Amino acid sequence: MTDQAPAIRGGSPGLTDVTPPDSIVLRTGTLSWLLPRRSALAAVLLVALLVLLITLAVMASSTGMSLAQTLSGLLGTGDAGTAMIVRDFRLPRIFTGLLVGAALGIAGCLTQTLAGNRLATPDLVGVNEGATAAVVAAAAGSATGMVGNWWLGPIGAVAAAVLVVLCAGGAGSAGYRLLVTGIGISTFIGAVSDLIMSRENDNTAGGVFLWAVGSLNGRDWNAGMPLAVVLLFLVPLSLAAGHRLQLLRFGDEVASSLGVDLRRVRTVALVLAVLLAGTAVGVGGPIAFVALAAPILAQRLTGPTRVPVTASALTGAALIAAADAIGRVAAPVELPVGVVTSVLGGPFLLWVLLRPDPAAGKA
Repeated sequence: MTDQAPAIRGGSPGLTDVTPPDSIVLRTGTLSWLLPRRSALAAVLLVALLVLLITLAVMASSTGMSLAQTLSGLLGTGDAGTAMIVRDFRLPRIFTGLLVGAALGIAGCLTQTLAGNRLATPDLVGVNEGATAAVVAAAAGSATGMVGNWWLGPIGAVAAAVLVVLCAGGAGSAGYRLLVTGIGISTFIGAVSDLIMSRENDNTAGGVFLWAVGSLNGRDWNAGMPLAVVLLFLVPLSLAAGHRLQLLRFGDEVASSLGVDLRRVRTVALVLAVLLAGTAVGVGGPIAFVALAAPILAQRLTGPTRVPVTASALTGAALIAAADAIGRVAAPVELPVGVVTSVLGGPFLLWVLLRPDPAAGKA
């Protein structure tokens, strides 16, 4: 807990109003809402950054499209070619990328909090590898080199997660057991995926490989709609799960004494993370390091006292938008977004390992 004591204000006789010092209480009649000031400010700044990144991502190209040309294409007042590039190609992939980043950010936030470890992300607990293996297996033997449908991602992710949970002794087991078991299983599943790809023809292997490194190329509006529907249902549940996961930072005994059903909370959080990450992988491929970086950066912005579900979603979306824009201008040939995040993720991982966890000193 923090060193600051909550403010206690007098109200009706026999009643007290206990408000955390970093929050504001908004009341409407009999309803009230606790608004954390620092988290709200971080969300506003992230939204502003996201708007800027979206603008740059729409403009980014090897041809150097100007802002005026971009606006004319967006409004449909320019030539038909510019309008088609902006409306039919760039906006749909940016929309899809934002949703993929938000889903990965939330999934990483839940798994890191669940395991109590900053390195515990869907990449390391088998979820991404399971989703990838399902899509790769569906593409085996294809003559066109096309990957499977997006819904294969959640199916593979759920199968891998069930295997990890069973091998770890249940979802209610300690976080480090899920992490260690997930690393082992993800390594095995990844080897199976590589074996499948190595036995395919060049056409199939090339198409699957581009998706397997994480790519938004060719994504249209229909590609992002399934993920939009999933986020519509799972984001409110993730916010509720994040609120309950805050109590796990005080240890299992304290959380149990406060009425938390540890097994149910861990199970729900894991299921939400698996579904979010699996759908994101099915739509955009296994984009690396976003699920790792987004929650850590969000935690730095919002502070260590809360589980930053909303900030992680916004940060993940911003990372994907930035990486996609960089991939289109950094080289003569477009770089897949997963390649850009992997290149930037190595130094970030070293930064995470060398810096102390601010949440550790506040719990």
